[in-house]
Amino acid sequence: MLKQVAAGVLVQESGFIQSNSVVVQGRDGVLLIDPGITGDEMAALANDLRELGQPVAAGFSTHPHWDHVLWHANFGGAPRYGTARCAASIQDLLSHADWEARVAEGLPPEYADAIPMDMLGLITGLPAEAAQIPWDGPKVRIIEHRAHAPGHAALLIEERRVLVAGDMLSDTLMPFLDLKAANPVDDYLAALRLLESVADDVDAVIPGHGSVGGAGQLRARIEQDRAYVQNLRDGGVTDDPRVGTTAPLDWLPDVHRWQLQRLAQRGQD
Repeated sequence: MLKQVAAGVLVQESGFIQSNSVVVQGRDGVLLIDPGITGDEMAALANDLRELGQPVAAGFSTHPHWDHVLWHANFGGAPRYGTARCAASIQDLLSHADWEARVAEGLPPEYADAIPMDMLGLITGLPAEAAQIPWDGPKVRIIEHRAHAPGHAALLIEERRVLVAGDMLSDTLMPFLDLKAANPVDDYLAALRLLESVADDVDAVIPGHGSVGGAGQLRARIEQDRAYVQNLRDGGVTDDPRVGTTAPLDWLPDVHRWQLQRLAQRGQD
């Protein structure tokens, strides 16, 4: 079910880790950002858009992880975009003959049979210098960085004062660093500074997973994520509730410990 978070900006939440699909209404159709997880959810979203008389004019994936590069035939043949680095990353995966098996290894078992992979990752990389998404609707500014994945992008819908954060600024998930990057901690802290630089222009933030937040929550989430990443860097104990005894998902403390271990190993190499 679509919920409006700002004029012309709607969100559908998935049952899978509160994944958010974002719809931005344009002149002759919608921009669909990170379109969904299961086939049934995406088909329902396509039906809702049909009832609104709003065809999909363009799609955008905030980053190349499997849960952000899915698609459904009912969305039609609109162009699907990502940053150049995002597209290169997913195209590298698809170049392997066993790519479906590689993706399947990371799928949650309880959802695996419901996730359609036939149109996964078929996105076009925008030019490296692209500052906004090419479509006939409100200006959507691309804020690219490498905090969570290669070519990760947050999107600022300037006229609507909405920040689509991709897999950052969640109230339920702590930062997941790109541990394949040369400087994962520095990358994440730099990305948070980028997002902080547009905070005065934002009234609502939509994370890839979790609850939509207001302007005050945006700054609070930036500070919480910065403190978490700095504690990771320093190898210290964190009081972040997302990874403590009251963590919203029981596997998050294990991921937290794994990130600490990986960063410690990198420091020893």
